[in-house]
Amino acid sequence: MKFEHIVEINHPDIPPQQQLTLTQLWHGLVLRATAPKLFIPHLDACQITPIDEHNMQRTLQFGKLMVRDQVTLTPHQCVSYNVPAQGEIPESSLNMHIESPHETIMIVRFIYDDYQAETADPTQKMANDFRRSAYLEADLDTVRVIREQALSGQFQQH
Repeated sequence: MKFEHIVEINHPDIPPQQQLTLTQLWHGLVLRATAPKLFIPHLDACQITPIDEHNMQRTLQFGKLMVRDQVTLTPHQCVSYNVPAQGEIPESSLNMHIESPHETIMIVRFIYDDYQAETADPTQKMANDFRRSAYLEADLDTVRVIREQALSGQFQQH
């Protein structure tokens, strides 16, 4: 299943005092990778192993379930999460691209892929619809947390 959507960060309809700079947004997306407990409610622990300045491996603990992933940072452009197949967890990815289609508009494009073909099975379709809805809500919440952190002065203003 592949799922893609956007969340508006800046738009003429968003009050100026609620808008973010590219630097603030970038700091927030990096924070989601380096301090995931702020963004993932049921996460018990996260161990991060840096690979280099743009890559890290993480082990996320949800109760007894451990999930490994690798995060790649392309500064001020994209954060990519890649989960290799492990146990009963299939391979999957999430890419968060920062885009500015107009000087007054900034968005984040979220692209999820579990590399599984779409199915005609009604039960699986319902499960995929639920996952899409959960992804959208999680991403809206991510942007809400980033906006709160930035507007409270947590990120350096540029």
